[in-house]
Amino acid sequence: MSDHQNLLAEQRRALILDEVRRRGGVRVNELTRRLNVSDMTVRRDLDALARQGVVEKVHGGAVPVVETSSHEPGFEAKSALELSAKDEIARTAARMVAPGSAIALSGGTTTFALAGHLLDVPDLTVVTNSVRVADVFHTAQRSQGAAAESKPGAATVVLTGGVRTPSDALVGPVADQAIRSLHFDVLFLGVHGVSVEAGLSTPNLAEAETNRHLMRSARRVVVVADHTKWGTVGLSSFARLDEVDTLVTDPGLSPQTREEMAEHLPGLVVAGEDEE
Repeated sequence: MSDHQNLLAEQRRALILDEVRRRGGVRVNELTRRLNVSDMTVRRDLDALARQGVVEKVHGGAVPVVETSSHEPGFEAKSALELSAKDEIARTAARMVAPGSAIALSGGTTTFALAGHLLDVPDLTVVTNSVRVADVFHTAQRSQGAAAESKPGAATVVLTGGVRTPSDALVGPVADQAIRSLHFDVLFLGVHGVSVEAGLSTPNLAEAETNRHLMRSARRVVVVADHTKWGTVGLSSFARLDEVDTLVTDPGLSPQTREEMAEHLPGLVVAGEDEE
């Protein structure tokens, strides 16, 4: 199957998952009509989502899996969700980065998308605890030849050590110690959940502590999170909403949710709508 076909499959599965969560369940025959694909294609999509642990197959369709607050999906499972929303968020966030600045990118699939949009910003210093984010810059520089890393304008990437989480972030005391000694202009932070009551949260206790250190080392904190993160609460809260300078999200939020978010966040940017 070609890369183009794979991308279409990922987008289709993201739509199916969104429908399952929104309606509390879907039937195969409804999806075949809505997506204009075969019964077999829908069943393959449901099989793939079931393997990722995000839906449960039932007779004739699927229902959502109710996740516990300590459940942490892997990077591959999360990367297939809300693809277009994440890319729009990443494009918008990339416009906030000035050439020559020192920035930090936390782990997460939206920060991973952001990294790809930062490759042409010159003279960046990038601190990250994400193996995936570091690989984006490394792969781009390697593809340009051996001299790419030393040429003017190439990004300097600092990858913290630490213990690897299911979402490929490096966390724990080693990461925390490295981050404490650094200072950056802006932190772009991916999150598991955002809510008024719990603030920013994650299922991973060690990641919560590492995120606190990232926030303390940043002059400005920008959270990048698609609309499905709103109302989700992980096991460990690590920041209040008023500790965030800006949240960049997508247009999938309802008007009521936007109003609620704006009341508690210093800055709210909706990708594709709030740009000049």
